[in-house]
Amino acid sequence: MKTVALDKAVALIPDGASLMVGGFMGVGTPERLMDELVRQGKRGLTVIANDTSCPGRGIGKLVTAGAADQFVVSHIGLNPETQSKMIANDIKVELVPQGTLIERIRAGGYGLGGILTATGVDTLAEEGKRKIELDGRQYLLETPIRADFALVEAFLSDYYGNLTYAFTARNFNPVIAMAADTVIVDAAHIVPVGMISPDHVVTPAVLVDYLVAH
Repeated sequence: MKTVALDKAVALIPDGASLMVGGFMGVGTPERLMDELVRQGKRGLTVIANDTSCPGRGIGKLVTAGAADQFVVSHIGLNPETQSKMIANDIKVELVPQGTLIERIRAGGYGLGGILTATGVDTLAEEGKRKIELDGRQYLLETPIRADFALVEAFLSDYYGNLTYAFTARNFNPVIAMAADTVIVDAAHIVPVGMISPDHVVTPAVLVDYLVAH
């Protein structure tokens, strides 16, 4: 794990990269990383997240700035800009049921070949997907999702990169930290090693590649 300045961390992300971003309606989203992506003028990003938040907050900043042209989300949040850009075909949005989305990401992180879910059977969601019958019930085979980068917000990090989260900001963050080639973390507080009890570590340091310096 390396500690890097904010601008250098975001400079690691090339145009066209795929990003997993933590957060639920902006709660648990690394806002400083969002701001820096916009400031550096990133383009052509694919964003994998729970939602697109709302204008001026979290992933909504990327929508407004035109930084991403593809989103894989469970819903668009409260973001009329996402809706209007979808309708105008300026961006592509793939909607995935929330439970299916997080389990596909988990499968990507755990090295699984996919998951079986009954969600979406006999609906438009099954188009192009393999159906498998198990014990007399039909399931869809949903494939794993991974990304080039995971952008994670934590409440605490120690100098090694062990992470803990605050309340509901935990949401997608620990799971996406398992499913990306490079993990960049912005923590609200960075503390000496030993200040976080081993029992309280949610994301171990071995998963963290870069920690944004304050």
